[in-house]
Amino acid sequence: MSKFAPMKIHVSFLLPVILSGILVTSCSEPTENHHKRGDTPHARSHHGEEAEVNKLSVDGVTYEKEVHLSNMHQFTFGGDNAEAYWSFDSQTLVFQTANPKGGIQCDQIFVMDVDTDGTPSETPPSRVSNGLGRTTCAYFMPGDTTVVFASTHLGDEECPPVPERGVEGRYVWPIYPHYDIFETDLQGNVVNQLTDLPGYDAEATLSPQGDKMVFTSTRSGDLELYTCDLDGGNVFQVTNELGYDGGAFFSPDGEWLVWRSSRPKTPEAVSKYKELLANDLVEPTDMELFVGRVDGTEIRQVTDLGGANWAPYFHPDGEKILFSSNHHTGGFPFNIFMINIDGTGLKQVSFDSEFDSFPMFSPDGKRLAFSSNRNNGRTRNTNVFVADWND
Repeated sequence: MSKFAPMKIHVSFLLPVILSGILVTSCSEPTENHHKRGDTPHARSHHGEEAEVNKLSVDGVTYEKEVHLSNMHQFTFGGDNAEAYWSFDSQTLVFQTANPKGGIQCDQIFVMDVDTDGTPSETPPSRVSNGLGRTTCAYFMPGDTTVVFASTHLGDEECPPVPERGVEGRYVWPIYPHYDIFETDLQGNVVNQLTDLPGYDAEATLSPQGDKMVFTSTRSGDLELYTCDLDGGNVFQVTNELGYDGGAFFSPDGEWLVWRSSRPKTPEAVSKYKELLANDLVEPTDMELFVGRVDGTEIRQVTDLGGANWAPYFHPDGEKILFSSNHHTGGFPFNIFMINIDGTGLKQVSFDSEFDSFPMFSPDGKRLAFSSNRNNGRTRNTNVFVADWND
């Protein structure tokens, strides 16, 4: 159990049991930690000197150097929980979870409430996906009564197989071609299917203005960014350069996008990328951040750090970006960093000894949700945390 002070016993502590109790189907293959919007190799590092240097504060979950974070609380306890994104009213999180011990063999989508003091609600999380196939990348629609996410269930109701590691044991992400984007209500009923073309369609997020959606698709033969209306119409291709463009989010004013990208340049890198993509795979170990206008103009690279730089999200002022990176280690840990949109002013935000990622500000700008391996008893569990943000 976490060491919060003062302590509240939350229903979310029982998340594995709750989720297994309401699951209606069981999938065939247990999964590793593979989050489609921003997976990383989740091989766990051992606690060493860095964990001793970066001491925990009195709450037991925040490190002393994490000056931007306070009033931190853990929202899930066990399994692989990640990509927790806020509702428009800043009161609810939608997230994906996998927990074979709790009966969830591959990622399914749940929602959970956040109390006004930033602690987990006593109301248990509820599932909004149908328990079939694999799901990923959920996001609230305007009004907070429906969500969008990608699911493979029309192609196969079982969990799709997790790919083996690539050459020399290098980590790869599966680009499941059965992924399509759906809108469901909070009871799990499909309201609309937003994509229906062959190939991968996933990673959908919405503009803060609630008028546009951005997603990643292989419909052109490469992994590119597209925008569309909220009903799936008026599709527009934003990127067109070879490489994986994905994990995009809108700026607070809805005029810009930030995303992660690989940009293979050498003949060897191009050949490798194309070969992997032909097998519905991508290698995420070399990615940088890009920004561009929603109409595809003024695209420019923000980071040039090396390693895997991913899971970006705009700061509420629109002038800075939070993201996850291992550029400082070359492997583990992954920590959250902040950088100006012109690539200056790099600053480390989180100081966990293993893995922090998927930072997202609440629309009111008061809180940050993220996923972390902290306080997991040295297991492989990834959990959702929420903290107040201090500029």
